[in-house]
Amino acid sequence: MHMHILDHVTDLDSSPIPPASGLTVAPPAPHAVVRGLDWSRATWALLVVLCGALFLDGLDLSMVGVALPSIGADLHLSAGALQWIVSGYVLGYGSFLLLGGRASDLLGRRRVFLTAVAVFGVTSVISAFLSNDLALISLRFVKGASAGFTVPAGLSIITTTFAEGPARSRALSIYTVCGASGFSLGLVFGGLLTELGWRATFLVPGPVAIALVLAGIKVIPTAARESVTLAHFDLAGAFTSTASLLALVYSVVEAPTRGWGDPLTIAGLLVSAALMAAFLVIERRHERPLVRLGILRSSALVHANLSAAAMFGGYVSFQFIVTLYVQDSLGWSPLGMAMAFLPAGLIVVASAPRMGALLERVNTSVLIGLGLAALLGGYTLFLRVGPHMAYVSFLLPTMLLLGVGFALCFPAVNAQATTGVADHEQGLASGLLNTSMQIGGAMVLAIVTAILTSAGHHKTTDGLLPGMDTALGVVVGVSLAGLALTAYRLRPRRATAVEQESVALVG
Repeated sequence: MHMHILDHVTDLDSSPIPPASGLTVAPPAPHAVVRGLDWSRATWALLVVLCGALFLDGLDLSMVGVALPSIGADLHLSAGALQWIVSGYVLGYGSFLLLGGRASDLLGRRRVFLTAVAVFGVTSVISAFLSNDLALISLRFVKGASAGFTVPAGLSIITTTFAEGPARSRALSIYTVCGASGFSLGLVFGGLLTELGWRATFLVPGPVAIALVLAGIKVIPTAARESVTLAHFDLAGAFTSTASLLALVYSVVEAPTRGWGDPLTIAGLLVSAALMAAFLVIERRHERPLVRLGILRSSALVHANLSAAAMFGGYVSFQFIVTLYVQDSLGWSPLGMAMAFLPAGLIVVASAPRMGALLERVNTSVLIGLGLAALLGGYTLFLRVGPHMAYVSFLLPTMLLLGVGFALCFPAVNAQATTGVADHEQGLASGLLNTSMQIGGAMVLAIVTAILTSAGHHKTTDGLLPGMDTALGVVVGVSLAGLALTAYRLRPRRATAVEQESVALVG
């Protein structure tokens, strides 16, 4: 499909504003829509800031993942406690994405984005100097919550700035691949920084975030927004959904220690279910709900959300398992482990220029299916792992398949979840997608950690982590479920009677 080049976005203020790069550009005007592919420097500057924030979100989670064995050794933490350093961030991220999406729609996307990135930067710096595990986990939750406001605000800025079609597909492909690249390349940066000390992995994102805020002030446009009061916010919905997820993950993680039949475990699961039921009731009755339940009638959006949960849940759990295995059992250095993951990151980065055109030509569900199939193949290959296998046969094939899978799946789920959604609900749609992704990560990681923890500390005869085979089986099962769902969506379907009648009339 060819479209006219209509991209001359100008600012209401005629004076240009220099961005951090030193280029002289003016930010796009409020309500301006980029329709063509010949983008101005102002448009590129805006996209760089938004992509930089998403890259930083993925980078932070991945870098800390590499540093987990070093953190555990220094602070004397168990695998369960280390899991909470990851899950604290992921839960904060996932729990506030819906509120973040709603806040960006009501308070203004620019204001929410810049404030959240600033909080992210400040908490990064503070957390680098903490040694108490509870304080560290708490601040990781706050940091994740700030990312929960950043992502839907940034994505909705893109989807309201770029018109649906080639322009938006191109922008979304660049944006989402940057996020995937940050998560993939964070392993390399994490390995390098951990060699200096694990605290460096917490510290470095801080100055970068502050630089993005300063650049964003100059290049992100203002836009008209609603006049809001506290009544516009579904605070009860935000509380019940967040508390439900926290109770669920906490109960699953602690169950191996207490026992699945322990009264506290059962009580935690019941509380989680009750809070989720309350959340659904609140959403049906609230004048301005956190989640308009009607949006879930879109089968494309639901499929994108479930696929994202399977994709991210499997990947973050696989990384957790492999990080502990190669560093604790095989004795690899953090840098050696990071370099082993590098091929996956390079594939994701190299795919960026082509993903926009691919999204225009290929059905997003097909791309999601191909991506999940590649991820499943990578995890399945790793099931044959042994302590004396060479890297070329041990980990490289898996990394190549994971790179292909992430490169295809990540942009496709983002495009499918936001296509056809009204501008005023873009924040909600992006918030739902990223919530599904992060909660999928938290839940699968909680199950995997529960398996590893319940297996105890006894050495296995084959040199693997205790419970590692079972944990890997869960990762494979989650990916298989996601692929099966996509195959079901892509199945040939008979036309309905109305459709058949329409075809007959046209003929």
